Amino acid sequence: MPDEPRSAPPSRVLVLNSGSSSVKYQLLDMSDSSRLASGLVERIGERTSLVRHTPSASGEPRERTGPVADHEAALKAMADELAADGLGLDSPELAAIGHRVVHGGMHFTEPTVIDEAVLAEIERLIPVAPLHNPANLTGIRTAMALRPDLPQVAVFDTSFHTTMPESAARYAIDVRTADEHRVRRYGFHGTSHAYVSRQTARLLGKAPEDVNVIVLHLGNGASASAVRGGRCVDTSMGLTPLEGLVMGTRSGDVDPAVIFHLTRVGGMSVDEIDTLLNKKSGLVGLCGDNDMREIRRRVDAGDEEAKLAFDIYIHRLKKYIGAYYAVLGRVDAVAFTAGVGENAAPVREAAVAGLAGLGLEVDAERNGARGAGPRLVSPEGARVAVAVVPTDEEMEIATQTYALVGKRN
Repeated sequence: MPDEPRSAPPSRVLVLNSGSSSVKYQLLDMSDSSRLASGLVERIGERTSLVRHTPSASGEPRERTGPVADHEAALKAMADELAADGLGLDSPELAAIGHRVVHGGMHFTEPTVIDEAVLAEIERLIPVAPLHNPANLTGIRTAMALRPDLPQVAVFDTSFHTTMPESAARYAIDVRTADEHRVRRYGFHGTSHAYVSRQTARLLGKAPEDVNVIVLHLGNGASASAVRGGRCVDTSMGLTPLEGLVMGTRSGDVDPAVIFHLTRVGGMSVDEIDTLLNKKSGLVGLCGDNDMREIRRRVDAGDEEAKLAFDIYIHRLKKYIGAYYAVLGRVDAVAFTAGVGENAAPVREAAVAGLAGLGLEVDAERNGARGAGPRLVSPEGARVAVAVVPTDEEMEIATQTYALVGKRN
């Protein structure tokens, strides 16, 4: 009797990004890397919660408002929206659920199938990620209750940066104190830096292991990384996402003694300084706006406060480009990504202005042109490519999740 034909293995991956009051999701089919649906449940716990769902087949978003009590209700709302499009969580085509987890410490260096031990370790890391890991855990536990039979995979923002050498990852403080309290540079936005560095190599027609890239992830949160041969060797964020570049509301690098000064002289509490540096600094602290489009409009209108904020932003960005050029020794490309990096041509132009001696320039026409996919904005034949590479963190999470589940199967 002839063998029964084998059905294709399940190829869909649901990606969840659970925040403290929101859940973002995407459903992808990894057989052809297509996006089947995406959505957002926000203002969880409020009477005016919003559920927005977009099926890729129609491209027309559906929205509804009303109370969504908690994350369990949010995921059930998501499941209902998917089911309405024939994409329900009970589908046999669903291979796994991939979860974004912000902090994996040094323990998690790659995507990991979630079990109780993994949950316990993520929970143990809450003191170094108090705003993110608790929400990530809530989303994971809710999803596990909905589909206990399905592999659930954690993909960590920090894991791409665990390849940093100790010389880059260590702070110059007492080693015993640092080790006792897990104080070191972890880095964040890792899924974006991993995805963009690989896509940049592809844009250049090379393998990732043959390319050195400086990746500039510029959104409301911003970070830079130095990637040598596909491996991160340095990154701008540290123990927390506060270190590094000037951001929308975060200060980035400051002298640590600023904290002591504000405590002793300004009479500010630790919590007040935490709020200042994380929520009232950066661009919004400098000029009252954290939207680069509005800042540029104000600059063009002659607003001196906005111009100073823009100049400080660019100065810090340029310093990191130069520093990571020195770290890498040879740079094949500088890649701009995320909301500001992908859309703000004046930022890209200003960031490399005066760096022609390092091989960095933009072509005005290329840089000013809009485009949806990865593209070069440097002149033809430039020694160092300057690229705009749209990030896709959900696709990166789905890719890593599916690769891991496929290995297990």
